[in-house]
Amino acid sequence: MKNKYDFFALIMFFSIFISASPTVTVQFIKTDQFGYKLTAQKIAVISNPITGYNNGTPFAPGATYQVRDWITDAVVFTSSITPWNGGATQTQSGDKAWWFDFSTYTVQGSYYIYDVANNVGSYRFDINDCVYNTVLAQATRMFYYARCGSAKTAANAGTGWADAACHAGTQQDLDCRLYNNTVIGTSKNLKGGWHDAGDYNKYVNFTWSTLTDLLLAYEENPTVWLDNYNLPESNNGIPDLLDEVKQETDWLLRMQQPNGSVLSVIGGGGVSPPSGDVAFRRYGPANTSAALTTAGMLALAAIQFNSVGQTTYAATLQTAAINAYAWAVANPAVTFSNSGLLAAGEQEIDTTERTSRKVCASVYLYALTGTASYKAFVDARYSGQHLISWSYAYPFEGPTQDALLYYTKIPGATPAVKAAILNAYTNSMQSNNADNLPAYNNNTDAYRAWLSNNNYTWNSNQTKSKQGNMFLSMNQYTLNAANAAKYTNAAAGYVHYMHGVNPNSKTYLSNMGTYGAENSVTQFYHSWFHDGSALWDEVGVSTYGPPPGYIPGGPNPGYALDVCCPGSCGNPTATAACATNLTPPMGQPIQKSYKDFNNDWPVNSWTITEAGIYTNAAYVRMLSKFCTNTICTSTITTSVKNNDKNISGLIQTIYPQPAEDKMTIKFYNQENNVDLFLYDVSGKQLLSKNETISNGLVEVDLSNVARGIYFLKVVSKNKTETRKVVKE
Repeated sequence: MKNKYDFFALIMFFSIFISASPTVTVQFIKTDQFGYKLTAQKIAVISNPITGYNNGTPFAPGATYQVRDWITDAVVFTSSITPWNGGATQTQSGDKAWWFDFSTYTVQGSYYIYDVANNVGSYRFDINDCVYNTVLAQATRMFYYARCGSAKTAANAGTGWADAACHAGTQQDLDCRLYNNTVIGTSKNLKGGWHDAGDYNKYVNFTWSTLTDLLLAYEENPTVWLDNYNLPESNNGIPDLLDEVKQETDWLLRMQQPNGSVLSVIGGGGVSPPSGDVAFRRYGPANTSAALTTAGMLALAAIQFNSVGQTTYAATLQTAAINAYAWAVANPAVTFSNSGLLAAGEQEIDTTERTSRKVCASVYLYALTGTASYKAFVDARYSGQHLISWSYAYPFEGPTQDALLYYTKIPGATPAVKAAILNAYTNSMQSNNADNLPAYNNNTDAYRAWLSNNNYTWNSNQTKSKQGNMFLSMNQYTLNAANAAKYTNAAAGYVHYMHGVNPNSKTYLSNMGTYGAENSVTQFYHSWFHDGSALWDEVGVSTYGPPPGYIPGGPNPGYALDVCCPGSCGNPTATAACATNLTPPMGQPIQKSYKDFNNDWPVNSWTITEAGIYTNAAYVRMLSKFCTNTICTSTITTSVKNNDKNISGLIQTIYPQPAEDKMTIKFYNQENNVDLFLYDVSGKQLLSKNETISNGLVEVDLSNVARGIYFLKVVSKNKTETRKVVKE
């Protein structure tokens, strides 16, 4: 009888709070859908849409807002809200906004924000110091899905995204031919690397920003990079981030020719899945820019691999970097423009950018080798870089700014050059660029992640992350220490923007419902996860949807249908596509110029939703600064006992809540196996099953359960925990 009495005691415990639950979850209350660290600044943004696609549903917030415990509905914090800019409508978003600051609440748990007057609440979020760790892993695993020429097993990729090795067939990457001379004598083995974006092309020059961000992400915060991301190489003693980087650096080594030159690009194909693509693949010739890109990135990679004891591999990278640089010096103006000939995006760069890459390569080679000639080139040419010549730091020149800052920490750097770089960067970040710290100080953006109007272009999500990284570099190099907290908080604003604090209430990562985001990206432009695919098109519609962790390009007010629309596209199907309802993204305020869609030509969704390796890399670097290697444990306890075991920390969260046909239990990773029991409010047991925990998660099928309130009891070897859950 004891267990029965304990169960009804548990019912009484929860029933105190059930009536306080919000009847509606609304997108007007915007929080980071993953959550916040314990002592971080925490500000929810409440919006009333005045212009844009959602202005037909206005929202008048109440005066009092609360933080409530997601499990018990207990009120843990109460305060008023503050209107942004005196109640003005922000032009960029089309919204009036209010801020609800609950930074002083620092207790670990799962919560939501509650509008007392309107009886509505936000999405669930967590407060704990590990809140972003799983998100970081999924965003990094995007590169695993982008691997070219490697089989993706169900064990590593998940059943829905398993695929055989791609581009390994006739005249593909193992037998790749020169684009304008396809005789067998031009055949080369160019396998490996990452597919660049929504297509299957591979560009040397487009690794520049990608590898800069990933390699610096490791160097700047190495302890957060674990060896357990479920890659084929996991648990080999090397952080999985560097294992993934090695996929790309190995490919760069194959692209390098015996004379030190580096081939520029590989293109061809686009069938779903990648293993089904049989199109011939072609490569472009060597050019100076590819050699400089390779020299810089392999030198920086050698530094990181040396740091983890991979000295033999690092020596290989060093030799290749030196040879690529030497070839570029001897051949300073070899170009190849691939537009209209091979692949999609133009990979060639202009003379100014080639000089910048040579400066950057010289920085990393000097750091790696100490050779004076590299230092001499930096000292001779640094003043021509825009950071110095314009006294202006901005997110479109991140890799160059990163390299110049890197030079300042190298032992032996010329003091005057070091001082000039640090002063220019500090002054631009602190005061002489209104988009930097002044934007934070002046509360310029209602959504706390300012970009100027002209900076919302193709791939604005990368630009957002780049801006966040610029703020973080101020603290990385201990610049303007008096404002260190402001730089951290400013950067955090861009993290929260990516996680749902934006006018669209969208977490700009794909398929992250399993990991806590209740409104994440459902579809994006990609050859594999293409429009109309029964398996991968859209989360919740297709069998699987795209994998977790891809970041789409983001809001782009310059989006337009193809120029052939409305009636010159050449066939009835294309003409019909021109009539697709595209409001949004068209005709919107800047920050609302977004839509989850993946339509091909002539709708051209790629200008908004195409995902790219460089976009993920910038975000991964930014997010890693807010991660920790700490193992978080639950603080959730009650006085109720079951089976003589204290109910204690076992479950991190359950989502979505309310659930429909499925819900996911996220554990604190202490257990491998659990028993699950589901009870209705009368105490009747509806479900009993044993589950193996995979990657900290268990999915529960509720398709045969009626709508209502239930109690889920989870029993492990040493712990028991019961949670209220709702099926809608």
